[in-house]
Amino acid sequence: MPGKMRITLKRLPLRCTQQCNFGRPLAMQKIFYALLFLLLSQMAQAKLEIEIIQGNAAALPIAVIPMQWRASDPRPETGVAEVVASDLYRSGLFAPLEERDMVDRPVDEESIRFGTWRLLQADYLVIGHVEDAPDGNGYDIVYQLFDVHTQEKLLSQITSVGLGDLRFGSHRVADAIYEKLTGVPGAFSTRIAYISATGIGNEQEYKLFVADADGFNPQPVVGSPEPLLSPAWSPDGQQLAYVSFEKGNSAIYVQSVATGQRELISSSKGINGAPSFSPDGRFMAMALSYSGNPEIYIRDLISGQKRQLTQHWAIDTEPVWSPDSQSVYFTSDRGGRPQIYKVAAAGGKAARITREGDYNARASISPDGTRIAVAHGRGNEYRIAVLDTETGRMRILTPGVLDESPSFAPNGSMILYATREGSRGVLSAVSADGNVRQRLILTDGDVREPAWSPVIR
Repeated sequence: MPGKMRITLKRLPLRCTQQCNFGRPLAMQKIFYALLFLLLSQMAQAKLEIEIIQGNAAALPIAVIPMQWRASDPRPETGVAEVVASDLYRSGLFAPLEERDMVDRPVDEESIRFGTWRLLQADYLVIGHVEDAPDGNGYDIVYQLFDVHTQEKLLSQITSVGLGDLRFGSHRVADAIYEKLTGVPGAFSTRIAYISATGIGNEQEYKLFVADADGFNPQPVVGSPEPLLSPAWSPDGQQLAYVSFEKGNSAIYVQSVATGQRELISSSKGINGAPSFSPDGRFMAMALSYSGNPEIYIRDLISGQKRQLTQHWAIDTEPVWSPDSQSVYFTSDRGGRPQIYKVAAAGGKAARITREGDYNARASISPDGTRIAVAHGRGNEYRIAVLDTETGRMRILTPGVLDESPSFAPNGSMILYATREGSRGVLSAVSADGNVRQRLILTDGDVREPAWSPVIR
């Protein structure tokens, strides 16, 4: 179609690896992880739901018109426009017009009556349709974005997806609209990983799940009768690293989300924990204790060689890389209480980064490296806070009393984290400026340790 840009998308499948029971975890390691990682509560699998808790009064009004269905297959229950509008609403930056308030349903540029949409106080308008892809193996989402006041066409694109990827394609449409209107890449088509468990006591079954960023389409990647911890994405979004106790001792694995194939990275004596891929994909940082107390090590993922990065009598754990792969941030109690430290990836003396509060742990670095999200503790309250690396100012973003495991979105706009509401755990998200909050509720149980994927091109 002339004047439209075509984007073809292919989504990676997910394969699950089911582990077997090879023995119980060592008692000492269980205590260690209970203290350092706030181990999992009783959990159950269910669809995640989204509820906006706090919105943005300055959100941009936008009308996303239901798209005509011209494909040969039956129309899905949830349409493209509904997914796009939901994504934009969840960002807190947009206020989509309710479908019931749409007095007009234009299907092409010629049928748009801009005056009507100005009366409805919409600043932007999205129209389009869905048709069969030329090869018959998927769909084309044909859409346009208009500025209602200037009548300018801001976007005109075709997004092509496979037969099972219409929802994923809808997220990519929302990404394009978000980027066009904000100048920041969208992150709606990304994924989140999290840990779930069913049962009680010694009968618990642990699973590592991957779901769409809006919580839909949860799929198990790996299951085990022993605890699973610390999921971490590879920079290309094709692999997940995690900690498993399936053989009694903790071990670090890397698993392909598409094939289910996995590789054992470390199963040394003692603690093997907190894996973290470097942004360039060459190395993995981890916490190991085979030499005594937990220290930070770096493994070359090509040669398999590893070297010790820290050497201190205290506990050093939870490493995470700077965006340029030149530094590693980590949690250490070498100052008496857990705080965030930074050391050059090549080695050297570590510098303390956080000083405000009794407890700062589980760092997540923003994509531009200017902010550090942490689990921030004062007294018996633990909240998500963000440290500005240039000014040193710490800002508390969440109101909870047991908030943990922050994970920046790949565009830096939101922070995903785990918290508790009453007797159950939920995943929540907060904007990096603290102005927008939302929660993703696992309706029948709890989840823990979320990790936001990179953008998958």
